[in-house]
Formats: sequence, structure tokens, C-alpha cells
Amino acid sequence: MTPLITPEELHRRIADGASGLRILDVRWQLDKPEGREDCRAGHIPGAVYVDLGTELSEPGLPLTRGRHPLPSLTRLQAAARRWGIHDGDTVVVYDAAGNTSAARAWWLLRSTGVTDVRVLDGALAGWKAAGFELESGAVEPAEGTVTLTGDHLEQLDIDDVASFLQRGTLIDARAAERYRGEVEPLDPRPGHIPGALSIPTAGNLDDSGRFLAPEQLRERFLSHGVDPQRPTAAYCGSGVNACHALLALQLAGFDAVLYPGSFSEWSRDPDRPVRTGESP
Repeated sequence: MTPLITPEELHRRIADGASGLRILDVRWQLDKPEGREDCRAGHIPGAVYVDLGTELSEPGLPLTRGRHPLPSLTRLQAAARRWGIHDGDTVVVYDAAGNTSAARAWWLLRSTGVTDVRVLDGALAGWKAAGFELESGAVEPAEGTVTLTGDHLEQLDIDDVASFLQRGTLIDARAAERYRGEVEPLDPRPGHIPGALSIPTAGNLDDSGRFLAPEQLRERFLSHGVDPQRPTAAYCGSGVNACHALLALQLAGFDAVLYPGSFSEWSRDPDRPVRTGESP
């Protein structure tokens, strides 16, 4: 089953009144973390707003856990029921930034047992470019009954990273200038985890904001040093954009795991080494 859905297919399902279809608007960006009003002003018909900071993360934890620690199962299940999700539903997620935040919802729901989660290829811009209309106002669905279960997808904690580097490939999905340590707007130390490869998330998309073809993605990862014979993991600043990298890796035919704490966790620990420059 492909993890993507085209705007045309989603529009057709909405028009046909497909049952068990839930659409989530996961608008969030580093410079604008609150997307509720933008969603209210115009969203795909039926889409429910998802708050990344309080529903796809566990707020209130020490920053030593990273800026967006994964939510507890209790928090995520309560949120998923608020979104109107039932067991067996098809869930479609999108955002307004190339699906860099929607991929976090895609990964989390799959990791807790929701089997049919699709990402809208092209995100909100793709929907509008296809000529489909938006609706305004808040969407408040009836409470869902979905039951989420324990972790179904492997992930790394901070102590796993060093040993993982001895047997696999670690991808840094942040912008190249943050990897090199030329700028660091958020975290306490600039640079990257020693041994990680720089493969910025933005390069996974074409000029229209859609994912590159699977064979193009595979060639991109191979050319950057990803070894198909070794396991692969990805991190970013706080475990959000890295989920986008995992989606691209899946499309390219690689199995990969997430380091959720990412650089925001790693760089806060003075005992963890950090490297600057272009070299892994």
C-alpha cells in the first residue's frame, strides 16, 4: 500500500462520500507553530486541525528530552479520538509546508497501530493547484473510538545512536547550513552528530512540492552514501522533519527508523560529541 494519496484521488473519495475517511490538517512551521487560524480560514473539506505542539508532542517535559518529545500513548489516543478516528479508518494527513509536519502524524499513527495512513502528495499547495476548493470554519467531528496500541515501529533513544553508527547509516535531515554548524537558531550547540550524513529533507520534493519518483529518491539516497545493506535511521532538529525523511526512504525502498530526540536532545547533553563542517 502506498503511503501517498494524490489530490485527485482524495477529491474523488470526498465527492463519493467515502465512509471511514478522516482528514487531518497538521499545519506547523518553526516560525509559525500555531496553524489553527490558518486552518480555520481555509482547509480541505472535512479536515480537522491537529496541534503538533500539544497533540503530536508531549508538552511540559524537560528540554533535555528534545523540543518535541513523542506524546504518551494516552495523549495521542485522546487526540486521535478528538479527530474522529475509529478503528479501520483511512486517515489522510497534510500541511502547508511540503508535508514536513504532516509526516510526523503519519509516523506516529502508524507507530501506534493505525494501518491505513496516507500523506497528501503535494500537501495543501497541491490540492489548490489541482483547482479544488477549500472550506472555512472549524471542523469538530463526533468523538472517535480508535484504540491505539504500543510501539509498532522501531526507534532509537540517545544511548542507541552511538552503537547504531557502528552498524548503520544515520541521516541528518536538517538544512545543510545547520548540519555544517554555520547557523543554529534553536539548539544550544551548532553542528551535527559525528558520523551522520547530511541529506536535507527539502531535496526529497520536486519543484511542485510532490515527492520525487521512487527511483529518483533511491538514487538520491544512494548517491549521498546510504548503504542498502545496512540499517538506516534519521534525525533532524526535534524529530519532526525526520519523519518526512522516513517517508521518502520508504518510497525509495529502504527501511528506516527514527531518532525522535534528534539534535535538540543530543546537543543539550555536554557529554555527547558534536562536529561542525561538511564531513560526517
